[in-house]
Amino acid sequence: MVLSAAPIFLSAFLLFQVQPMITKMILPWFGGSAAVWITAMLFFQTALLAGYLYAHWSVRKLSPRLQAAVHAALIVMSLFFLPLAPAMSWRPQGSEEPVLRILGLLTVSIGLPYFLLSSTSPLIQAWYSRKNRAALPYKLFGLSNLASLAGLLAYPFLVETHATLRQQSLGWSTGFVIFVVLCLAVAIWALRGTTGSGNAGTAVGPVDDGRPTLNDRIWWLALGACASTLLLSVTNHLTQNVASIPFLWVLPLGLYLLTFIITFDLEGLYSRRVAVWLLGTLLIAMSYGLTHWNSRTPLVLVIPVYALGLFVACFFCHGELVKRKPAPRYLTSFYLMLSVGGAAGGVLVGLLAPRFLRGSFELPIAMVVCSVLMLLVLDRRAWKMTAVSMGAVVLMVGYSAWSAISSYALSARAMERNFYGSLRVYEYDRDTADEARALVHGMVNHGMQFTRPDRRREHITYYGPGSGVALALESVRRPHARVGIIGLGAGSLAAFARPGDVYRFYDINPLVEKLARAQFTYLADCQGRPEVVLGDGRLALEREPEGSFDALVVDAFSGDAIPVHLLTAEAVDLYFRRLRPDGILVLHITNTHLDLEPVVSALAGRLEKKVVVVRNGGDEEREIYPATWALLSSRPLKSPALVQASEEPRARRDLRIWTDDYSNLFQILK
Repeated sequence: MVLSAAPIFLSAFLLFQVQPMITKMILPWFGGSAAVWITAMLFFQTALLAGYLYAHWSVRKLSPRLQAAVHAALIVMSLFFLPLAPAMSWRPQGSEEPVLRILGLLTVSIGLPYFLLSSTSPLIQAWYSRKNRAALPYKLFGLSNLASLAGLLAYPFLVETHATLRQQSLGWSTGFVIFVVLCLAVAIWALRGTTGSGNAGTAVGPVDDGRPTLNDRIWWLALGACASTLLLSVTNHLTQNVASIPFLWVLPLGLYLLTFIITFDLEGLYSRRVAVWLLGTLLIAMSYGLTHWNSRTPLVLVIPVYALGLFVACFFCHGELVKRKPAPRYLTSFYLMLSVGGAAGGVLVGLLAPRFLRGSFELPIAMVVCSVLMLLVLDRRAWKMTAVSMGAVVLMVGYSAWSAISSYALSARAMERNFYGSLRVYEYDRDTADEARALVHGMVNHGMQFTRPDRRREHITYYGPGSGVALALESVRRPHARVGIIGLGAGSLAAFARPGDVYRFYDINPLVEKLARAQFTYLADCQGRPEVVLGDGRLALEREPEGSFDALVVDAFSGDAIPVHLLTAEAVDLYFRRLRPDGILVLHITNTHLDLEPVVSALAGRLEKKVVVVRNGGDEEREIYPATWALLSSRPLKSPALVQASEEPRARRDLRIWTDDYSNLFQILK
């Protein structure tokens, strides 16, 4: 048992360590978007399906000796993928299609090792069951999930906080070599006492074990897909509106795995009656959140409600799966259908939803599906009152989902969606002097403009007359000034340009430029020359000549999430190489959930730059929002207005400098 358990535990631990690790490595290449994690999850679930399919095929079609030989050969081949690192040739140069590029990059970089780690648990369980016919291998499945959870929790709390990405890669690669040795040892052990003929399909369990029906397989698929879709939808909702950080990737996935452990290892804890009542209550709470909460709702309310709702939903789905699990003879078939369901959830959220849904509607849709499955599992004759109550829950969740979707779709003047998220344009105060349009990403305003011709160039939202960016741009006034801006939004900053100025915007999302030109007039009304470059701002700046700009403004957000790769020591060093000696770097650090001041203070100290912070209050009547801007320069600032408005940023001695190799957003969560 110990010999079988060791490689299963280590493979699962490595499997769920590599997920956040490799995703964090490639996150800067694709704009720091939350969708990178969702796309990576699609790859992980598909690779898991491939691993389970291989294990199922191997156990059913190959003799024990051939199973061991094939697996040993693949394991040895996988060593050529070490040390773990993304292939640099896949780094995008512009605005290439990100989904296929991410999937291809991950396949080339970690495809075979991940595939083999995925196949280990079902394959070794089958070998164990063949050699110990009276023993049930499902305990090993619980052990696998326990190791997966340990790997996930270790990453944000231990690995990410103490090791650079290079150190993480070397540590993971060392662990994989140990796994290879253990797996080869188990393969040799599994061959002892075998004749070399036959296969697991004829060797595992009694022949008269009940064969799963088509209905059983449909339930396996539906329950697995429902849990997976909810996992990814909740993750997408949190990371798009809070921050694209490993902690918020790991939390939902950890809860998902925890329900596997509880339901498969402690079967007696699952009570259908209790589960459906808890699930019904939490689905209603999540539905309320979808229709009433916004980006300013406290995280201490948002995260627990969605996390607990996801936990109970997955507990229900996986508890029902345990009630329907087959005899060990059919365990590879069972795991295969589970992985098909998981991959289906990944395809629905990662591929189909961005292409066919105009908004981020997969979460309310998944909640409706979950409520329907909850109703279908009930014995309506035995639990009449419960069935009636849960029927009412289905109606309430369905109505809330319809309300959430219709409020997004029907109230928007324009709505577009792609890999980078959902963008909407809203109109306010129509047919009045204050009529305005706003560009919203997720739940966050990314620019507003008054529509009346005499008010279209007013500086509003985060860019009011007293804001840090307004004061900074005024201080670098000169004939034919050149300003670089990472983040286009509605194009608000183009209103600061004067005749002869060049304002060069960088934005990774082509839909942002489309809406900025079609729904707003900042670019068209610009008195200078506005230019828009599509692609990640940092990658695009690397191709610009040195000393190109009088000012650089970093105003990039994905929802309310800050792209970390734009706030590292290497990034700030690049910005200053693109600035003239007296240029100013302006960083927009307004954030509902993250305290970025100490990060900027540490970066300025590391690079020996001057840094001040400018805060401005809000003016609701003039549509000016409270904002915080950090200004960095090589020389002391001379503008009297800027000096008067500025203050020293808060610093933290315990905060480690952010680099391309190390960052930790968990430490600065408010």
